Amino acid sequence: MSELSRPNLRVGVVGAGRAGSVIGAALRAAGHEIVAVSAVSDASRERAAELLPGVPIRPVERVVSEADVVILGVPDDAIEPLANGLAAEKLWGPGKLVIHLSGFHGVEALAAVTTAHGDAIALHPVMTFSGTPADLDRLPGTPFAITASAGVGVVAEALVLDLGGLPVAIAEGDRAAYHAALAHAANHLVTVIAQSEQVLREIGVEDPGRFIAPLVEAATTNALERGDRALTGPVSRGDVGTVRAHLDALIKHSADIEPAYRALAQATLERAALRRAMPAEAVLPLRELLAGDD
Repeated sequence: MSELSRPNLRVGVVGAGRAGSVIGAALRAAGHEIVAVSAVSDASRERAAELLPGVPIRPVERVVSEADVVILGVPDDAIEPLANGLAAEKLWGPGKLVIHLSGFHGVEALAAVTTAHGDAIALHPVMTFSGTPADLDRLPGTPFAITASAGVGVVAEALVLDLGGLPVAIAEGDRAAYHAALAHAANHLVTVIAQSEQVLREIGVEDPGRFIAPLVEAATTNALERGDRALTGPVSRGDVGTVRAHLDALIKHSADIEPAYRALAQATLERAALRRAMPAEAVLPLRELLAGDD
């Protein structure tokens, strides 16, 4: 891998999406050469022009053939079919390093590359991309989940360091759990906040965000610092009557809200009970209430 580890790599970006364009621009700023980029839509062409000015826009096959390192900045479901299609055209082989940016997939999605004796890396930056130059300032310090084919783990770490990121190795078999954890925290938090704002709005609160923001911000900070020990509220206090009233009130709103509250309260109960962080006499009544047995 000495050839791939040299200071300045010839990089091609397949798909000028938000993430691919930014990662390409960051590698360019680190001294690597971006030899070509593929871009089909008007938005992707505009993004390439802004983030990778002067880099020629080429068909995918030409981007791949001209580069030593190929970044597949395409949607998750397109990674494996694209890799397979390019393998059918004999575009993979020894000395070619292929990187995708998916959180869910590991290097198995690039089996066509490694079968052709190329190298593969799954490189997932834990941030949300806007696809603008502002993203470049957010990369330093960002964790990058790395899964690499045999022999290129060090190269993956070096590339992340070039980006200013923090390399973290994730095993192939753990990628789904890794991605689920991130989605559970980020996506479901959005749903919970939106549901809470909806309930407040429907009872006449004009600016529900003002009520929720300080609670959510404090809870998030405390949870990140203290984990389960940051838990407060009626479940942790064993307030069965309060939780029952919550369920009765929420059932009058959108059909998705009460079941979500119930499920999360059940999970909260079990975690609090396991830690003995709530009154022992309240565990069974709450468990029965939340299971619908009450």
